[in-house]
Amino acid sequence: MVDLKDLTIKKAHKALIKKEYKVIDLVESYKKVIAEKDPTYHACLEVFSDIDDQVENAQRMIDNSNTSELAGIPFILKDNILVKGHVASAGSKMLENFVSPYDATAVRKLKDAGAIIIGRANMDEFAMGVSTENSAFGTTRNPFDKSRVAGGSSGGSAAAVALDETLVALGSDTGGSVRQPSSFCGVVGFKPTYGSVSRFGLIAMASSFDVIGPITRTVEDAEIVFNVIRGTDALDSTSFYPKEPNKVSEKIRVGVPREFLSMGGIDERVLKNFDESVERLRDLGFEIVDIDLPNIKYALSAYYIIVPAEVSSNLARFDGVKYGAHLEGKDVIDDYFVTRGGNFGREVRRRIILGTYVLSSGYYDAFYHKANAVRDRIKSDYNKAFENVDVIITPTTPAPAFKIGEKVNDPLQMYLEDVFTCPVNVSGNPAISVPCGFAEVEGEKLPLGLQFIGRPYEEATLFKTGKRFLNESDGSI
Repeated sequence: MVDLKDLTIKKAHKALIKKEYKVIDLVESYKKVIAEKDPTYHACLEVFSDIDDQVENAQRMIDNSNTSELAGIPFILKDNILVKGHVASAGSKMLENFVSPYDATAVRKLKDAGAIIIGRANMDEFAMGVSTENSAFGTTRNPFDKSRVAGGSSGGSAAAVALDETLVALGSDTGGSVRQPSSFCGVVGFKPTYGSVSRFGLIAMASSFDVIGPITRTVEDAEIVFNVIRGTDALDSTSFYPKEPNKVSEKIRVGVPREFLSMGGIDERVLKNFDESVERLRDLGFEIVDIDLPNIKYALSAYYIIVPAEVSSNLARFDGVKYGAHLEGKDVIDDYFVTRGGNFGREVRRRIILGTYVLSSGYYDAFYHKANAVRDRIKSDYNKAFENVDVIITPTTPAPAFKIGEKVNDPLQMYLEDVFTCPVNVSGNPAISVPCGFAEVEGEKLPLGLQFIGRPYEEATLFKTGKRFLNESDGSI
């Protein structure tokens, strides 16, 4: 079997080219780990059995030296990303038996590059949650402490990478759903600029926020994957990526929003680690600049008004007639209530109700309209800050991973988990979470994450900064 410890895309690619092992050997090695570990951690919902053609195609590409670095690389995809011929349930009973008739654009690009899609990962239902406790198919456990959550909503994807069940996973990020679980699981999670990766084939939660992003072991691997899946897509009118992105600055200036970090509710161990990370960046030659983001404190409130509104709209189609599993009621009207009440989980129902409320007559202007005005101000705050800095840093999460069941009955505490990540989705900027140390909690060392935020379409600056921080190759400044 292949030694998966410290394996990266480039290392695997070189080994495949040198014929140290074959694609099938690499795939079977990951499937063996899934069989051994997943009964305990529940990161995966399904391991695909019909991947022989993908494996043979990738091996042929490698043998003919006509290959990208992703040829033969195993991927696990979040359960809301469509793969032709396979179930995509979005973690919900509503779509438990839905089989996709086509590939998402991101999946098609991966397949064209020779990547192997080996399975689908667990997630919070319709991507609503920060712990994967909202999955209709069970909770994913944290690889560092199985009594704790893996984060969410892409908790299965992050845990699968951390557990060596796959080399790469894809997740979707609406308010931090790639970065937050990556922080909890000690891996790299990258959220691209909104629209830079096509949403075609991604089951929608909040259409003006959702972005597909990679979860990997290294920043370099995230960069390799992003460069394959990015790009304008005629099938998604919101997608766009410039043919010539801005060049990376020679001297990278790092902004620290001190006032934002001084608010209450942040774990002291997180703040201590953040200060140490800032000093590490300074020692590495980065210029540290204090910045002000005056409206960012309102981002969480605006987010939890706009997103439920979009949820209410996007999920209206699932009525058991046009879309979704049908449950029988006493009559046609009762069918509707029974189907939606029985197939949607508690958190999904909560957000639909909240979203319907803020969109209703008399409340639209008071809530939804004002939240969008705040969204514009937050975008302006970031734009102004980026006149003086190239990257902004914050912790990824306000605390380490929490216990399973600890916050499940307190939705407000759950929502506060997004305090550092959701402002980036509100503005549409790119961001990446990288491992930055550990916090000791009840005798266990739990991972912490550092978030780098960049200007739109300047992902290259984030990759350069992250690689330098983690002492990866090509991270010189």
